[in-house]
Amino acid sequence: MKSVQDASEHASVAAICDALEVNRASYYRWLRPLHGVHRRREVPRALSEAERAEVLEVLHEERFVDKSPGQVVATLLDEKRYLCSERTMYRLLDSAAEVRERRDQRQHPAYTVPELLAERPNELWSWDITKLPGPAKWTYFNLYVILDVFSRFVVGWMVAERESAALAEKLITETCQRQNITPGRLTIHADRGAAMTSKQVAHLLADLGVTKTHSRPHVSNDNPFSEAQFKTLKYMPAFPQRFGCIQDARAFLTAFFAYYNHEHHHSGIAMLTPHQVHNGLAASVQTQRKEVLRTAYEAHPERFVRGEPTVREPPKAVWINPPSSQTSANS
Repeated sequence: MKSVQDASEHASVAAICDALEVNRASYYRWLRPLHGVHRRREVPRALSEAERAEVLEVLHEERFVDKSPGQVVATLLDEKRYLCSERTMYRLLDSAAEVRERRDQRQHPAYTVPELLAERPNELWSWDITKLPGPAKWTYFNLYVILDVFSRFVVGWMVAERESAALAEKLITETCQRQNITPGRLTIHADRGAAMTSKQVAHLLADLGVTKTHSRPHVSNDNPFSEAQFKTLKYMPAFPQRFGCIQDARAFLTAFFAYYNHEHHHSGIAMLTPHQVHNGLAASVQTQRKEVLRTAYEAHPERFVRGEPTVREPPKAVWINPPSSQTSANS
């Protein structure tokens, strides 16, 4: 260090630092009497230690313990008292590691992720309600749809002018009767709409021996099959911008659900129709498809560069939120 100081008498500090490959800021820092010690600059307007302690003591009072600094300052001003600014209170709380949500808020319960399995038709149904555009702006009809998760077959639907638990109860009752549902056999999954969570529907399902489950709040992925079915409906080229009346909506949906159940080849069930899977016809259809492909392969094997084609099989089990172990096994 002394050689650098001696040399600085005959040459500039910049030239010496460049020659020694030393940063000039480091050189000047070495000249400070307290090397490596950074003293905090005292600000005349800063609070004293006693004043800081007083502010923290006030913030810890029972009446202020769940109030934000802004509310504390406002309350003290109404009491003709001023300790410091809102920003200073935040700085003091930060220095005490107490910056957090101070308000007394309701703690929402942790909702369990619904993990539901369907291995056959009429074991797990998903149902939901969607809006259909009415004849004028801000007018809508309500479409209730109950979907079998395993087969994707629409087992029940209804169009109504309002959403109500009584209508939901009527639809569920008629659908269970039509599908010959016996107690202890079926689970119905829905989101947390008013009709779905009503006591009226809950009592009905209990009387029918049907288990009910609900999606977590604001988690659309907990009811994916109903959401996907609604998208198929609303993205059809023939889906109108508006329905002139409720009779128009019912007529359109009668034709749509007949097509969806009996003609629509669903990608989630190996391009079979929901009707074929729901009514146990999948095996015979798959056998016929395999025979057609085998005949085509034998006639022109050169056209099948990867060998004899196979028919994709429908899933043996369908999950809503499969467990992580199940996801790993299927991947």
